[in-house]
Formats: sequence, structure tokens, C-alpha cells
Amino acid sequence: MRWLPRSLFSRMVLILLAGLVVAQLLSFAIHWQERGQLMLQTSGMRSAQRIADIVRLLDPLAPAERARIAAVIDSSALRISLTQPPLAAARGDEQVEHAARFTSLLRRFLRDDRPLVVNVTSGPPPWALARGGPGAGLGPGAGMMGGPGMMHGPMAMGAAPRGISFVVQAHLQDGTLVTFDSRPPIDTTAWPYRLFLSLGVLLIAVVALTLVAVRWVTRPLKTLAEAAETLGADIDRPPLDEKGPLEVSRAARAFNTMQRRLAAFIHDRTRVLAAMSHDLKTPITRMRLRAELLDDAGLRAKFIRDLEEMESMVGATLDFMRGLEAREPAQPLDVMALLESLEEDAHEVGGKVAIDGAARAPYYGHPQSLKRCLANLIGNAVQYGQSATISVSDAADRLQISIRDEGPGIPEAELERVFEPFHRLEGSRSRDTGGTGLGLAIARNIARAHGGDIVLRNVPQGGLEAMLTLPRRNS
Repeated sequence: MRWLPRSLFSRMVLILLAGLVVAQLLSFAIHWQERGQLMLQTSGMRSAQRIADIVRLLDPLAPAERARIAAVIDSSALRISLTQPPLAAARGDEQVEHAARFTSLLRRFLRDDRPLVVNVTSGPPPWALARGGPGAGLGPGAGMMGGPGMMHGPMAMGAAPRGISFVVQAHLQDGTLVTFDSRPPIDTTAWPYRLFLSLGVLLIAVVALTLVAVRWVTRPLKTLAEAAETLGADIDRPPLDEKGPLEVSRAARAFNTMQRRLAAFIHDRTRVLAAMSHDLKTPITRMRLRAELLDDAGLRAKFIRDLEEMESMVGATLDFMRGLEAREPAQPLDVMALLESLEEDAHEVGGKVAIDGAARAPYYGHPQSLKRCLANLIGNAVQYGQSATISVSDAADRLQISIRDEGPGIPEAELERVFEPFHRLEGSRSRDTGGTGLGLAIARNIARAHGGDIVLRNVPQGGLEAMLTLPRRNS
């Protein structure tokens, strides 16, 4: 999936945070549902108890006394009316269920079977009792549905506080209907900001812990990846720390074991080849001395030419082996000064070399190795392409040096094979035409030892271009 992040750290954080957010949303939904049910039960029980107490209080009183007491008790949370006409029963399955529960609570507190009509709604009451202040709609002239006592203004019809409303109509002993509109305070039906705050604090804390935990888990993998990347440049790099969790320590131990085995194999092979090449120099020297004693001049020249080629190959092999074993200390290098010195060397032997571009800052590397790498590339360009044009491109993260010649180029299938040791394009074994076949191999080894590489490509306009790319690193 393209939208997924590529790093393991980002993916683990995304998965954990997504799961956390979903869990928080589900928890909030469950809490909100339970909160509504609990509020309904709690407010219903309080309202039922208060309504039952008021009904018992008004039962034995005379009509005038009832009106006076009702006016005193009337409040914004509990409105009382003695003039409201009969109410219709609750409709809808949910309303009927809530009304039945509230009716059972009222009968338990009233301890009698007097007629009751109960409506439970979350909107304005069906009879829109005016809420103009204590005693509103309670006197003999206080009509309820547009009568002369109907209140107007912000607290009139439809402006009642939003929330659960328990609308009850009960019969007193003398048949008078008393109507109640009980609503919980506004703050009990508002959004639970404290819950939001607690969930937010929990979310921030878990996110912080998630970032720390994931970073702690993925850091050894990052270290292992960096070690694998630098292994090719330095087979003798310091081993990884084998401390940490069991899985991490086992991976580091396996990596260190692999590095030791590879280093031992490479060093043993290098020593064997270097010893063989060195030992071959002695018999070659003896054969050359004996060839000088031959009477036939033509035969003597052929022997000497073959021996010189063998000696050149042995010397190149020794140089190749020394390059693998070299441990020259790295230091800042003036790349432009090095290229200019190689340009002068090429001019002295009749080579045509031009430099374009410049390095912005010194490069931190191995001076002698890089000099040899560039000398091989420039020498090949001058030998096979009659000229060398050097282009320098410097950036914050890399230094690129391109060496282009004007020769015929090489077949596409051979662009990689020419980097193999002793591989030459010419069928002839003459050193004058094909060299020893180690120049490009040595140059690429040096480039890769610095963490870079060399790539060859045929230029469409003609010629071959060797691109040396070196990463810039801090000392």
C-alpha cells in the first residue's frame, strides 16, 4: 500500500496509535451509553421521590392553599401546574418502557393506586409548560395552551432547557389534576468535559510511551542495518554490542560471527595470493636472465616480452592484494589539487585531460588509495579514448567525479564484466593493448572501500563515461 510509511518505526507507531484511537472511541461510546442510562435512572429516582412527596403534601390541602404551596415549591427544575388538562399517554416503545419504569417508582413512593399519566421525553414536554418563574401557570387564570396566563419571552414555549423530561400528571384525593415537569439541571446533561480531559491525558501519555517503546525496540535493527551497510567498506569494523534483549543479542552475536568468518576468509585468500605472486617473481627473474643468454635474437625478444608481461601481471596482482589489505588512515583531501596533479602527469606523457567543475570542500578519505583509483580511470580514458574530460559535481551528501573519453565505448554486456579481475576485452594477451585487467577492479575496490562505487556507461554522443560516486561523511 502506497499510503503506508516505509520504516518499521513509523508502521509500528501507526498501528499502535490507530488501535489506541479505536479503543478510546469505543470506550467513549460505551461510557456515553452507560452514562445516559445512569443519568436516566438517577434523575428518575430523585424526581419520582420528590413528586411523590409533593403529591402527598398537596392531597389534604384546600385548593387555595394548594396553589400557594405549589407556587412556593415551583422552580426551574420542577414546574407544577394545577390547571393543565388531561395528558395523553406515552407513545413509542422506548417512551412507554421508560414511562412504565418511572410509574413503578412513583407507585412505590406513593404507596397507592391513584391514576397516573407519565411521559418521558428528551425534547420539550408535549404540553409545553411555560417557564416564566415560580408559580407560572398556577393560578386560576393561568391557562396552559395559549390561555391568558401563558408566559412569553426566552423561557416560553420550546425554550426549556434541553435534557430528559419527566412529565407526570396525578389525581389528588378530590379529583384535582396536578401536573409536574421535572428536568435535571443543565450541567448534568452537558458534554462530559472532564471525561474528555481524562481521555486526552491518557491518550497523550500512551502516545509518548508508544514512541519511546517503539524507538527502543527498533533502534537495534537500525544499528544492525548500518553495520551491514558499512561491512562492505570495512570488513574489520568494530563488532556490534551484544547486550540487550535476547533476540537483539542473538542477532548481534550472529552478525559478529559472520563478520569474523568473512574477514578470516578474505585475509587468508589475500595472503595466499600475495604470497604466490611474490614467489613467482623469483623464477621469472631467473628465466629473464637465462633468456638473455639465448643466441637467437628474435627468440630472445619473444621470451623477454612474455616474461615482462608475466612480471607486469604479478606486480599488478601484488598491487591488487595490497589494496585489499591497505589500512591507510583517512584524512581531509583536496580533491581539486589531486586532479590537477594527475592532469599534469597525463600531459607529461602526451595525454589530453581537461577538468570541469570544482569540489566545494575537502573530502575525508584515503589520499593514496583515491589517487590510484582516479589514476586508473584517467589512464584508461587516455589510453583507449585519446582524451579524458573530468567533471566534478559536489553536493552536501556526495561527491561525484565523471571521467569521459572520446573512444568507441564498449558493448553493453561488458559494462560490468570489465570490473572482474583479469577480464579484458581484447583477445590478445599483449599488455600494450589489453593491460593486465586489474585497473578497473582495483579502482572499484577503492571506491567501495570508501562507501561509494564506480559505474560505466556509453555516452550517446560517443565515448565511455566512468562515474565515481563517493559519499561525504563526517570525520
